[in-house]
Amino acid sequence: MAPQSPRTPGRPVPSHPGPALPAPGRSGHDGGVSATLPPYHRTAVRPDWRDLPDDLREAVTARLGATVVTARTATAGFTGGFAAVLETATGERIFVKAADLARQRHLADWYARELSVLDRLPAGLPVPRPHWALAAAGWYAVGLDALDGRTPRLPWEPAELTAVLDGYAEVAAALAVPPPALTALGLPRLADLARTDILWWGEVAAGREPVPPLPPQARHRLPELVALESRLPGYAAATPGLVHGDLRVDNVLLDPAGRAWFCDWNWLCHGPAWFDLAGLLITGYAAGVDLDTIFATHPAAAGAPPDALDVTLAALAGYYLTAAGPPPVAGTSPAAGPLPAAGTSPGGQAAAPDPAGASPLLWAHRRFSGEQALGWLAARQGWR
Repeated sequence: MAPQSPRTPGRPVPSHPGPALPAPGRSGHDGGVSATLPPYHRTAVRPDWRDLPDDLREAVTARLGATVVTARTATAGFTGGFAAVLETATGERIFVKAADLARQRHLADWYARELSVLDRLPAGLPVPRPHWALAAAGWYAVGLDALDGRTPRLPWEPAELTAVLDGYAEVAAALAVPPPALTALGLPRLADLARTDILWWGEVAAGREPVPPLPPQARHRLPELVALESRLPGYAAATPGLVHGDLRVDNVLLDPAGRAWFCDWNWLCHGPAWFDLAGLLITGYAAGVDLDTIFATHPAAAGAPPDALDVTLAALAGYYLTAAGPPPVAGTSPAAGPLPAAGTSPGGQAAAPDPAGASPLLWAHRRFSGEQALGWLAARQGWR
């Protein structure tokens, strides 16, 4: 994910009431949540433009038709792929992602998938649009709109959270009835992904996954967690729409006018918009945001089952906490998991790029996200 610049104005949507946020300085809820808030604007560890093979840089330059004079590497995100806004001598700006086909084939596949999705998303939505793709020097590269923007600040600021919620309401409305051009891609279904990739508490209860370190209020709640997450596939299968599938704060940009733009579309799938909404909102729990009201009143949650939020929080908490595992050993980098709603993590310490894997800060992001989801769920359930 990287900074980029709006192209086409989207359809206006009604702004819902601004979220209720705590007074400055409040660190979050009580209840055993202990993870540190990741600095999502600076999680990435990537190669720079000058680190790319000469033949690849020459191919990209030829495609642009002018010399690259500046290259601003993206600092958000968690994969080890190249991602930067390039500016040419003629003033053109474009956002380029690139992956080594031998060591990062999964990233190249994701970029190709994202290009196909972006090319078919309804016009006017706040998303970057694709320009081109090329292969050179054993690498695959794609060019997208360069958006002028930044990752939203955490803890959430009221105006920024409202802008993101309004923007996602627009996206969710446009995808509620799947456009034929998108369904022709043979998109996966969240219901199927949930059965194989997200139902983790059942694995923990059966002893097939190590029990992650849990906040105190949930250590003896495995039966409830298993029961909740087991409902997700059925709920997801009953929804005809499409969802982003990986809606995290680091996949959102705010432009200078305050409008939210949504990036990284390689996980688009059939599923309910309220799944995206819950995944986005868990970053607000640490700041004491009134998440229950926001979720209940957001258009994406209209018609959701009464326990949809609890079901989603249980599933996300199980995935994130089991995927986090123990803290990584210094000098190692955990592999990124190709799951919708999965991600990576925070930090600021210097680290060498891992050409094949994720940011070495993945563990902290997953731990934080899992604890926020579980903490929010525990508060809603009244667990002690």
